[in-house]
Amino acid sequence: MPQAKLLEYLEGCGAEAKPNETPGMDCSVVRTRHDLYLVSTHDFFYPLVEDPYMQGRIACCNVLSDLYAMGVEHVDTVLMTLAVSLQMTPAARDVVTTHMIKGFRDCAEEAGTSVTGGQTVQNPWPIIGGVASSLCAPSEFIRPTGARPGHVVVLTKPLGTQVAVNLQQWTRKPKHWKKVEGVVTEDMVQVALAAAEESMARLNRAAARLMHAHGAHGATDVTGFGPIGHLSNLARAQHEPVRIVLERMPVIRHMCDVDDALDSLFKLRAGHSSETSGGLMVVLDADRAEAYCRELEEADGQPA
Repeated sequence: MPQAKLLEYLEGCGAEAKPNETPGMDCSVVRTRHDLYLVSTHDFFYPLVEDPYMQGRIACCNVLSDLYAMGVEHVDTVLMTLAVSLQMTPAARDVVTTHMIKGFRDCAEEAGTSVTGGQTVQNPWPIIGGVASSLCAPSEFIRPTGARPGHVVVLTKPLGTQVAVNLQQWTRKPKHWKKVEGVVTEDMVQVALAAAEESMARLNRAAARLMHAHGAHGATDVTGFGPIGHLSNLARAQHEPVRIVLERMPVIRHMCDVDDALDSLFKLRAGHSSETSGGLMVVLDADRAEAYCRELEEADGQPA
């Protein structure tokens, strides 16, 4: 994939952690009275793709991703958050809601868990998401505090999903499409959107499993704050001062060209683009990174 050069230095000054607490975590981690840890997360959002089944899958992947960023492979239960649109006709509402639920449930089943409850409300926008929880022994999750000088960061999915999703909408809006006409064609946009949907709907479960196999020292996932925002949080979470240097990042083809033509509207090349259900950024020993990438590609069918 094309590489975007990012000359950004993220520094952390070290953090004084309280007992049973780690700053910068992607999840809530609570020590229970049984000396096990409850690791949980909550997320939801409005539609960003046109296929309601795909939207349900992406939403579930996005919810589970925070657990995977903690190295939690096994999810005990998922609760669904669902808003039924008041602005759709009853017939359209039934179809869209049914398919979003199915996509969400199918993805949860693929992850080895199930939806055991939740909450449904009425809302102008259709919204889907949920809560994911896992009861873990200390060895079953990885605190994101072990980064040290000489470690490397592996990103498991490409960037550019926000650009691809917006471009798809712009193909039907002449005023916006004129801004990128000549930079990309509608066929290019469809290819980029297919790559974005595949990425957003792919679980980070294998990436979490391999974190344990290769001795990862922590991780975070890439979502709304972009790679620099999330790595900044990771840097601040470290118990010892670190500097994280971003040199090259994988990007969906042509998305950097689009952002350049739009005067960095999405801040993609700058490393601040919002992503949905993005990859994990995993901290590894330098001599373990290539094996991690190789085994992840064997598991997922896509390169890291």
